[in-house]
Amino acid sequence: MNLRDAIRGLIDRERSTRIGRSRYDIRGRVLMVCGGLGLCSVALIAFAVDRQLVHTDFYQKQGNVRFQRDVEIPTTRGMITDRNGEPLAVSTPVMSLWANPQELAGDEEEIGKLAQALGMPSDELARNLSQKADKEFLWLRRRMNPAVVQRVLDLKIPGVYGVREFKRFYPQGDAVAHVLGFTNVDDHGQEGIELAFDEWLRGKPGEKRILRNRQGETVENVDLLKPAQPGKDLALSIDRRIQYLAYRDLQQAVTNAGASSGSAVVMDIHTGEVLAMANVPSYNPNNINGTNRDTHRNRAVTDLLEPGSTMKPLTVAAALEAHVITTNTIFNTNPGRIPNGNYWTTDTHNHGVLDTTGVITKSSNVGAALIARRLSNEQFYDFIRRFGYGQSTHSGFPGESVGLFPAPPRWYGTTKQSMSYGYNLSVTPLQIAHAYSTLANGGVATVPSFVKGGSGETKQVITAELAHTIMKMMQTVTEPGGTATQAAILGYHVAGKTGTARIASNGGYAAQKYLAFFAGVVPVDNPRFAMVVVVNNPDISKGYYGGVVSGPIFRNVMEGALRLQDVPPDDINTWIAAQAPGHKKKPVVTDDDAATPEQMRESLQ
Repeated sequence: MNLRDAIRGLIDRERSTRIGRSRYDIRGRVLMVCGGLGLCSVALIAFAVDRQLVHTDFYQKQGNVRFQRDVEIPTTRGMITDRNGEPLAVSTPVMSLWANPQELAGDEEEIGKLAQALGMPSDELARNLSQKADKEFLWLRRRMNPAVVQRVLDLKIPGVYGVREFKRFYPQGDAVAHVLGFTNVDDHGQEGIELAFDEWLRGKPGEKRILRNRQGETVENVDLLKPAQPGKDLALSIDRRIQYLAYRDLQQAVTNAGASSGSAVVMDIHTGEVLAMANVPSYNPNNINGTNRDTHRNRAVTDLLEPGSTMKPLTVAAALEAHVITTNTIFNTNPGRIPNGNYWTTDTHNHGVLDTTGVITKSSNVGAALIARRLSNEQFYDFIRRFGYGQSTHSGFPGESVGLFPAPPRWYGTTKQSMSYGYNLSVTPLQIAHAYSTLANGGVATVPSFVKGGSGETKQVITAELAHTIMKMMQTVTEPGGTATQAAILGYHVAGKTGTARIASNGGYAAQKYLAFFAGVVPVDNPRFAMVVVVNNPDISKGYYGGVVSGPIFRNVMEGALRLQDVPPDDINTWIAAQAPGHKKKPVVTDDDAATPEQMRESLQ
């Protein structure tokens, strides 16, 4: 290539560059950029219109899902009081801790801080969180002291929150535990009155709508969706003071007698209200964790037992109503035993010749058997059924047993005779109290009630004259010569009946194991209270007869109840005589007191 061609090439390239530059349009580029920006603006406006106007509900809902919550408003459980308004069960505010595992799981440092604050191993807490890693809720600890919860919340651990709840508190502790029962961690009734009236006491939680920030803190209460309805209060028939007396004396007697358990029931005769119901052993309803579940059982309404000699007044009453005996009928109990199939019905002593009253006074098994022989099976069965044996008392208490009182077709040769003095049938202590209350109430049966005011349901089961006659016969039991002089109360006539029954076991009767009963009414002339005491398996070396073991419990509790209720004495002359200078009460030895263990065991065969 020569010089000329090179120069020409340079000229051509320069000309091409100038032509390209002349084709570059600045104005067109500006218009293109503005058009692009305009399109973007239109898109943004369309996007905003779509979210703010067209699909506003959808996007509002999505926002609410992230920050708005409908939460429950906890409500208090109704208070339970005794008949005088004294609190027996109240709800106190507490706090519970919960966590969102999705926020907390995997953060070892924060988990360690939380575990230390809760006083639990960090590896255990980490394991619990990992197991719920796909969830948004995990209880950390329920029903804590609010101050303790606040200290944990002050640590600002992500995903840890507090919620207000209520915890049940029982001021009287174990003294009323078997009547009240208890609630679970969610404040729902599990036993006793708490279970029977759970719907009444529980109330209905409310609901509110709130806004929370990213840290889970409530920033605004948006709306009250449903107001909380507190539970209704409940006034029981229980008198806290009489309940304490019954529990205290029963507990002391069970300990002193070396017994395994005991029960006591006090009823208002005219209304059927249960004024006290105590069981030993008991438990603390404020802290049921780790307690023996067997102690939760209300033995006075669930446990079945053979009533022993407390049955004899009913046997006598049945025969008097059927006109097969009179109050003056004579019974020859010599030589202190009579055949009963392949066994013998025996007395602790040979009481010789007794009248009808003497059969009750001396608690003669032979006399009761001779009376029962004069009754047909149907007469005896129908009469005892009227007093509620073999059926529910309809008290409404959870788990109440109906007892066992088979119909005559299921009887065998010795059944009726054994039933006449309290074997071959099973009842609860509440049923015995109900039967004695009926006798004391002029033959009018009232439905036992745990609610103040009683059920109001009544039924005349025997005549008032017959009931009064039996009451006067039972009065001799606590007077000199009777089997329960230790149940006597100065200034008051007491009607009652002792019982000492062998404990059934494995199709027979356990050796040297007994139930010690006393069932009584006071005062006789104007009855107010019926009380039944049962002591289970007292140490025979310390005494195991009903008059010795259970009679004093009746006396101590009833003395307190009569004083608390300002019941006037009906035996004022005896009281005045006892106040005279130089008066000294003479000890009285009863038949049961004098009986040897061998004689007593023979009498119960």
